Amino acid sequence: MIGVRKTFVILLNGEPFRGDISAENAYVICCDGAYAWAKGRVRIDENLGDFDSLDEAPIPAPLRTFPSEKDETDGELAVDRALELGATDILFYGGGGGREDHFLGNLHLLYKAKRAGVLSAVLRTNGADIFLCGEGENTFACKKGQTVSLLPFGGDVHIMDARGLKYPMHGLCLCYGSTRGISNLTTGEEFSFTADRGYVLLINSGEVV
Repeated sequence: MIGVRKTFVILLNGEPFRGDISAENAYVICCDGAYAWAKGRVRIDENLGDFDSLDEAPIPAPLRTFPSEKDETDGELAVDRALELGATDILFYGGGGGREDHFLGNLHLLYKAKRAGVLSAVLRTNGADIFLCGEGENTFACKKGQTVSLLPFGGDVHIMDARGLKYPMHGLCLCYGSTRGISNLTTGEEFSFTADRGYVLLINSGEVV
């Protein structure tokens, strides 16, 4: 039985996020240079990182300082901190654009969070919401005609069933290394799919509901 859910927002130092940040009732961790675009826009509960990307010290939230030469990115340290504090849901902002290596690394942060038991791990960029979905049924609200893409992450994925999508995926194996699953279309205001193995990157493009 699921107890009280604890939502964490992690602000990343990639492309500054232009939309609204859903941080009500969430614990907000700001990673290093993200402070430059996030200050004044959202309440920050904790600043974390090596702070080598800032010209000013973050205020007034507490600082967790790490050396610049370290094995983890500031984003991974923020995930570790969220897990330490009992996160059940993690929303990332500012993780798109910028350096491609960091963007790919941020996708792996979704994987790390899900492997650790987080119920919902979402990376919000200026163009899409990117979810990492595990086994079982996954249901999403949408707008009719919205573009969604399902890509395997870390290995092959077997889709047992899918509803609300134009192109059928029932009984489909999404093979790691193939682009099949890109650019499906929603047929109503909700879609769902059920996987019995593997992890799926769901990329919900355009206007996110």
